[in-house]
Amino acid sequence: MEVGQMQRQWVDYTKSLFMEGLLNGQQFLQLQQLQDENNPEFVFEVVSLFFEDSERLLKDLTFALDQKGGVDFQKVDALAHQFKGSSSSVGALRVSNCCLALRNFCLEQNTDACLRCLQQLKQEYCLVKNKLETLFRLEQQIMAAGGSIPMMELSF
Repeated sequence: MEVGQMQRQWVDYTKSLFMEGLLNGQQFLQLQQLQDENNPEFVFEVVSLFFEDSERLLKDLTFALDQKGGVDFQKVDALAHQFKGSSSSVGALRVSNCCLALRNFCLEQNTDACLRCLQQLKQEYCLVKNKLETLFRLEQQIMAAGGSIPMMELSF
């Protein structure tokens, strides 16, 4: 596949992530604008840190909601707040929205709703992780073929 074709595929794929509500286009594009020749791996590095944080936070949330002596809703809320901030920083919109819902269920001290929300959060995280990994593979193919990642405007 030639570079121009791969770049168009990358743009279409990225737009689909925005249209599906998986990514906040404005936030993700702002992150991309921070990447330059001096730091060509910036977005990849930031998103990789998000993946690491997310795995830890999901494990901690699962543990915190699985306490037999009763759930520490303050702890769950603090973890959900941290996860919301992390997901917002990379534009993971649906993950961020799940974190907000989880925080609301913590305020209500609704264990069952928190557990259901945690399952939804895990699904949304896995989905956005898989989609971003695909996006990065596309970027690697473009770069390997001697191309560059196109800069996008929010014009759709």
